Amino acid sequence: MHRYPKTLILLAFGAALAACSGNAGTSLPTASSNVNPAPVTVPSYTMRDPQTGAVAHIMLTKELSGVLPGGHGVIPAAGTSMTWHGGPVQHTPHIYVVYWGWKGSDPSGEAARMQSFFSGTGGSQWQSSQTQYYDGSGNVGNQTNELISYWYDNTNTVPKRITQSALAAEAVRAVSYFPGSYSVSTNYVVASPHGHSMSGFGTQWCAWHSSTSSSSGTVSYTYMPYISDAGSSCGAGSVNSPGTLDGVTIVGGHEQDETMTDPQPNTGWLDSSGAETGDKCAWTNLQNTSFSTGTFPTQPLWSNSSGGCVQ
Repeated sequence: MHRYPKTLILLAFGAALAACSGNAGTSLPTASSNVNPAPVTVPSYTMRDPQTGAVAHIMLTKELSGVLPGGHGVIPAAGTSMTWHGGPVQHTPHIYVVYWGWKGSDPSGEAARMQSFFSGTGGSQWQSSQTQYYDGSGNVGNQTNELISYWYDNTNTVPKRITQSALAAEAVRAVSYFPGSYSVSTNYVVASPHGHSMSGFGTQWCAWHSSTSSSSGTVSYTYMPYISDAGSSCGAGSVNSPGTLDGVTIVGGHEQDETMTDPQPNTGWLDSSGAETGDKCAWTNLQNTSFSTGTFPTQPLWSNSSGGCVQ
């Protein structure tokens, strides 16, 4: 198994979130608006590629999200308000899913669940709270039909030890596989197969999103392991019984909406502790939510304008 240096593992479990406060930022930024151009250095939710140094923003497992270093205390569900850090947001979010090396093996039916969910998130009430976040040229979008296409890539072999660099390379291959797909608003979701995931899945984190350079530009991508492999640590049975696939949409929704508001971590919207809109409400008040394509378990998302977590 691939193991990160101890210092990198410790980065994932940093400082507790601060008490919440703040007002909305719903218009384009001005010199006096909710803008903080300074780089985010608090590493609570950050993992770095040991080869390239690229930042990945992780979703902690259900157990670890509420435990401080040393096991003392509980991290609050929400911290200070989100501020913009000068980077882009996704104005017209699009999703392309890559099932890397699945070879037709999908014992829990995660592909169908993921596709149904991502087909319904755009235009939903659940996602509408994220449109308050902006960059220098517009706000986050909430258009319908966010999921554009998917690819079962059984040609490019999944390495024995999956690394952040290997996942970044697969996301870049997806840009070429889907001609004309690239934009700052595109998220390439790279899903690894059942029984084969990157080290740290299910014990430290459930998924993460990052960005990488390519000839087209900076590519935003999400890593989704085979979520049901982690069981309750990544959401199984959190809402329904037996709820084997509950985590697929809880985790998938968390990562998609964080990618919309911070597609190039950590340059978009974060709070003072480095938490994104999903982190601040992770694993709290989970429920079944209705979308145009069905009913799926979801978590709330942070809203500056509401001053809290909303569904």
